[in-house]
Amino acid sequence: MKSKATLKQIAKELGVSVSTVSKALNGSPEISEPTKKRVQEYAKLKNYKPNVIGLNLKNRRTKTIGVIIPNILNSFFAKVFSGIEKVADEKGYKVITCISNESYEKEINALEMLSNGTIDGFILSIAEESQKLQKFDHFTTIINEGTPIVMFDRIADEVNCDKVIVDDFESAVNATEHLLKTGCKKIALLSAIDNLSVGKLRAQGFYKALEVKGLKVDEKLVILTNNNDEFNKRIGGFFIKNKPDGVFALDEHASVTAMKLGIQNGYRIPQDLQIIGFADGVWSRRMTPSMSTVSQHGPEIGEVAAQMLIDKLESNEEKATFSTTTVKTELRQRDSTKKLF
Repeated sequence: MKSKATLKQIAKELGVSVSTVSKALNGSPEISEPTKKRVQEYAKLKNYKPNVIGLNLKNRRTKTIGVIIPNILNSFFAKVFSGIEKVADEKGYKVITCISNESYEKEINALEMLSNGTIDGFILSIAEESQKLQKFDHFTTIINEGTPIVMFDRIADEVNCDKVIVDDFESAVNATEHLLKTGCKKIALLSAIDNLSVGKLRAQGFYKALEVKGLKVDEKLVILTNNNDEFNKRIGGFFIKNKPDGVFALDEHASVTAMKLGIQNGYRIPQDLQIIGFADGVWSRRMTPSMSTVSQHGPEIGEVAAQMLIDKLESNEEKATFSTTTVKTELRQRDSTKKLF
């Protein structure tokens, strides 16, 4: 039995856009007769069948939102999802969730599976592999087919859609300034997410804070890696060799590991070593001593993203306009930093 072709596959084979294929198959007067004939004959050859259920659903709205999350184990994404679900439920929408597991291919598959009449629009954060490859055409294709997308946290500037972000750069500046104000002279910058857009912005904020104060960065105190395994290899012996008195960690793994190793190497926290982490996860609050963190307000991000998408779905405006909303972060001071009075 021959497998059925998709609009995207036909478009790729013929070197035309998905919208051209769709219009040609529907006999649109916008498409020339030779192109219509070529597309229709090829579609027949490849056993293409339109998804009638999907078409009917698209015409009458499914009242369902598709959410694609990169990592289900990350507490931040769980908090964002809780905010999305809260607003969706209040507005009478259902939510279908897929996990890309940081995979470019899985992200594409989730988009294609749900966009075929199953959902009205997407809320998503981009997979690590997609950012690494800088491949975002799959988002643009979905948007061009008429399905709106709202991106949050990890976004692509190249894609025209609504976005919800946090002030990663400014919050990193503020966190670094806090460590300086509490007396830190040798601040380490630690990251296991340097391949992500948010990781790069946070690192830039750290460098900017020192630059503004006229301080030079000691590169021996900087560890920027792309994953936890690489970070674990490089952090061994770091505290013995470099003796930092402060740490700004750009992700939860880096902050928890720094706290653990600091204590193992005889540092008193916060007397000898102060630590600020990014992302206010459960480990930060349960550690002893508790971790000072930059809170991203995940539930609020989810609520804003869901409201933006629903507003777009229920709007009668024909002209597409896009906006970016910034949710402010908050430095939550706990026991890993000295208090400012």
